[in-house]
Amino acid sequence: MAKVTGLGGIFFKSRDPKALADWYARHLGLPVDDWGGVRFDEDASRPGYTLWSPFGADTEYFGPGPHPYMVNFRVDDLHALLAQLRAAGITVDERVEESEYGRFGWITDPEGTRVELWQPPSK
Repeated sequence: MAKVTGLGGIFFKSRDPKALADWYARHLGLPVDDWGGVRFDEDASRPGYTLWSPFGADTEYFGPGPHPYMVNFRVDDLHALLAQLRAAGITVDERVEESEYGRFGWITDPEGTRVELWQPPSK
């Protein structure tokens, strides 16, 4: 049987795609290519994985923003990144969750999208 083997991409509408891509490159270090997007190649030497997970229509997990989705990015040092983002004037949720699944923090991008930052547990 043919099957899905991983997340192929996250696609969403933006009022200004270039400006938003530049923001993600500057503040989160995404290696935005000339075509305006990012390709993530899996790296077996680093912990983590990619998830696809539907949520109920009434979820509050995505925050108060206008978008019906939330992007989750793996990060190497959650607390350091959150400090960098605060220093840059970016809206950072004060709450950080730590569990057996790793550390989680949240920010809001310039278009009101809630973004989850995840530092996987060490292997």
